[in-house]
Parts: sequence; C-alpha cells; structure tokens
Amino acid sequence: MTSHVDEAVKARIAAAEAKRARRRQQRVELAEARAHGLEARMTAKMRRWAEDDA
Repeated sequence: MTSHVDEAVKARIAAAEAKRARRRQQRVELAEARAHGLEARMTAKMRRWAEDDA
C-alpha cells in the first residue's frame, strides 16, 4: 500500500518528466523550423544574386 505522500511525489515526478519531454519536442520542432527558414532565406538570397548578375 502506498501512502498519499508517495502518490503525490510520483505524480510530481511524472509531471516533471512530461514537461521535460514537451520542452525537448519543442526544441526539436524549433530547430527544424529554423533550418527550413535558413534554407529558404539562402535560396531567396541566391535568387536575388542571380537576378543582379543577369
């Protein structure tokens, strides 16, 4: 039999782990969005350079 305190501690630990997992996923999504944005910016920059040279 577990005490109320043990259950509360387990719940807080589970909540903290879920919060860490959410933050980890957000960092991954942000990194992907940043990489896509940088790639799009570089493509636009190269296009402008090509137009200026032409």
